[in-house]
Amino acid sequence: MADLVIRAERVLLDGRLRPASVAVTGGMITEIAAVDAHVRATDQVTVPSRAVLLPGFVDTHVHVNDPGTDWEGFGTATAAAAAAGITTIVDMPLDCRPVTTTVAALRTKQAAAEGNCRVDVRFWAGVVPENLGELESLAASGARGFKCFLADSGNPDFGHLTPADFRTAMNRIAELGSVLLVHAESHHVIAGSPPPQGRRYASFLRSRPDAAEEDAVRLVVETAAATGARAHVVHVSSANVLPLLADARRSGVSVTAETCPHYLTFAAETIPDGGTEFAACPPVRDAANRDRLWDGLLDGTLDMVVSDHSPCAPKLKADGDFGIAFGGVSSLQVGPAAVWAHAAQRGFGLPDLSRWMAQKPAELACLIDRGRIATGLRADLCAFDPDTETSVHTDDLHHRHRVTPYAGVTIRGEAIQTWVAGIPVFEKVPA
Repeated sequence: MADLVIRAERVLLDGRLRPASVAVTGGMITEIAAVDAHVRATDQVTVPSRAVLLPGFVDTHVHVNDPGTDWEGFGTATAAAAAAGITTIVDMPLDCRPVTTTVAALRTKQAAAEGNCRVDVRFWAGVVPENLGELESLAASGARGFKCFLADSGNPDFGHLTPADFRTAMNRIAELGSVLLVHAESHHVIAGSPPPQGRRYASFLRSRPDAAEEDAVRLVVETAAATGARAHVVHVSSANVLPLLADARRSGVSVTAETCPHYLTFAAETIPDGGTEFAACPPVRDAANRDRLWDGLLDGTLDMVVSDHSPCAPKLKADGDFGIAFGGVSSLQVGPAAVWAHAAQRGFGLPDLSRWMAQKPAELACLIDRGRIATGLRADLCAFDPDTETSVHTDDLHHRHRVTPYAGVTIRGEAIQTWVAGIPVFEKVPA
């Protein structure tokens, strides 16, 4: 007898929506049968006809910043994730204290998460100039891979890599068979750009030009080709790098790339003066650039969409001064629905959304037991209503701090129930 059977008129199976029943035993999917099949189970759930049973979303770019700050916590972050239909997050090594660049720091972070999470949480480790000899031990201690910066991270405890450091790191990543996630902005290009100042978004945008991403992605591609290491470019904001990435992949270079909901949603022309809740590094660029990022998803140059949820205490948004504001967008809970709002308008389907926000992120983190609905995989699932449109109300967000550029934005779709390893972790209360 199964522990649970979930029946739905629309289940995403092998890229198609069809009626099915999904049986779960011991947290794993053990049978997929016809929707009306007689499957003996301790518990049975029928998904409302308006909803689709999808794999739980996987977000591999989340800054929880716990322990050591009051910016976000594992409890609040994972509650927000569950409410979005996200069943796995992978935490970034930056802006917690200590930063996750040693085995001891990784153990501290794992302990902070223990018993405080509604969804599955995994961890990236950081690569900084001082820890290039510790990568093997970090991987052995549970890090899914590694993250580095090619420009100033903004955190003095997390230094950026020089091109020579980066080459050394990539050689070690190749030896480990791991992956290096790269914040691909060029230190020297940013250092040579005018610093941001005041309330005008245009000043912030000029401080981190397209050229910073172009220069850094060129270095990533060249180094990945030379070392054979697997590289992943995080939060692509400039569409100018897409040809570089496409050419590299055609040449057999092992490089993947992501973008984020805020780059697919917002445009520089509409960001108000003083709108530091929009400040992100790299920055949101213009509407024409946004259209080209969508084209990158269409042709597969961009593999995935992840949140880069990077919250901070409200005071660090500096009351609208882009010259001193913390650069990060708080978005974890709204990510899938924000992306779907625009994807549906552009003719994409739910299989595309699931590939970008579940399957491909799971593959990046080598989490081969999730990201799809199939027998033998974890029962990480969400019932997602794709047609409901709502405006984002900050009071509904589970994030510890509710400063977000999505306030008042119309999004489409909502998770109505979320299961992690077959255990319900979220159910929307009917209005």
